Amino acid sequence: MQNLTFTMENYLEAIYELSRDGKGARVSDIAARLGVTKASTNSAVATLSEKGLIVNEKYKEVYLTPAGLELAEFTANKHHVIRQFLMTILNIEPIVADKDACAIEHVISMDSINAMQEFIQNYKDKNKEHPVREK
Repeated sequence: MQNLTFTMENYLEAIYELSRDGKGARVSDIAARLGVTKASTNSAVATLSEKGLIVNEKYKEVYLTPAGLELAEFTANKHHVIRQFLMTILNIEPIVADKDACAIEHVISMDSINAMQEFIQNYKDKNKEHPVREK
């Protein structure tokens, strides 16, 4: 997998989230999602296109290539696991957990992600076996 900057991973993840319905992502929607300018988005889109991770035709939607989709899914999965861990295990508020997951996802190892997933699953399994009874 390609090594991308945090910023490029965020753009890729935003394109992934915005294009889940099978339609491409518009530059204006990507910019709005990330809270950046269209000019910054156009620059990032050009970089991702050069790396072969997206297909971008002028004045059209942006689409992920198979390599881009794989990398975007990988990043989104890390984000999801971290967010779930923060909320489920540490009881962090969803908005804070989402923001923190976005920052952590770029630097965390797969060993840590796998450990988090395993911990969450064991936690859920344990709570199924011994449900808390309300008084």
